[in-house]
Amino acid sequence: MFYNSIISELDKKLEVLETENDDSLYKSEVGITYTENSIKRLQKLVIDNGFKNLKSEIYFFKHVKPLVFSKLIYYVKLINIESKRPRSRSKSQINYLNNHIDKLQIYFNDNLEFYHYYRRGATFLDEQYFVRGKADLRLHPDSFHFFTDDQFSTSQDITVATIMAYDMLIVYLQQEIEKLENKTETVISKSMKKQSKLFWTGSKTDLIELIYALQCSGMVNSGTVDIKELASVFEQIFNVELGNYYHTFIEIRSRKCNTTKFLDKMKESLLKRIIELDE
Repeated sequence: MFYNSIISELDKKLEVLETENDDSLYKSEVGITYTENSIKRLQKLVIDNGFKNLKSEIYFFKHVKPLVFSKLIYYVKLINIESKRPRSRSKSQINYLNNHIDKLQIYFNDNLEFYHYYRRGATFLDEQYFVRGKADLRLHPDSFHFFTDDQFSTSQDITVATIMAYDMLIVYLQQEIEKLENKTETVISKSMKKQSKLFWTGSKTDLIELIYALQCSGMVNSGTVDIKELASVFEQIFNVELGNYYHTFIEIRSRKCNTTKFLDKMKESLLKRIIELDE
């Protein structure tokens, strides 16, 4: 599907942007340009070609569009936060950043019912939430109205994108606070100064499936950990380079059957061991 090539191209551009620049305002401005262009391309594909069935429409508006749209929301919010960030002493900056974390958390609380629906991977209301032309089409704040037309929007796709964007923003703000508090190394990174003697001997796809499962479960940092940060930790632990894990996850999601085959295999292995020990 053309969606994958658009997302892969965007991920590569953003990866270069994030690694080669330290100026958050510059990264935000360029990131907005990249993501807007990708959204317009996705929008044209959808309007020109439509969907072959209801399942593919739900998949697009629940997973594909939010994946790209979340980056637009992220960069727009980030440029707003950083442009108004105090340039005074660290304490003032820390208070400012913590205040924004609180505001982002309020959004989760205000959308708690849908937040839990999305986080637990529920599907029973997907036709209401992720199919075009349904009632209660929401209008969203900020500068995203351009993309909320009835041919390219559902009632909740932007809500999913906002949740994803706010997850990324919270991680960014927490990292900035750590820097200001002279805690540039996390507890995990300190414990990994010596090279790990562990090596991942399974496939990279299996490890990526595990990493995404941990992130989606909300069990790490109360669900606010960024997938990039989590993947980096696993790369250090198991001495492996995961490459473009975003693209790999798209491939995992596109499996026609047995989407969680590695997790299922792990469960079977654990149950087998438990049975053996009980005998």
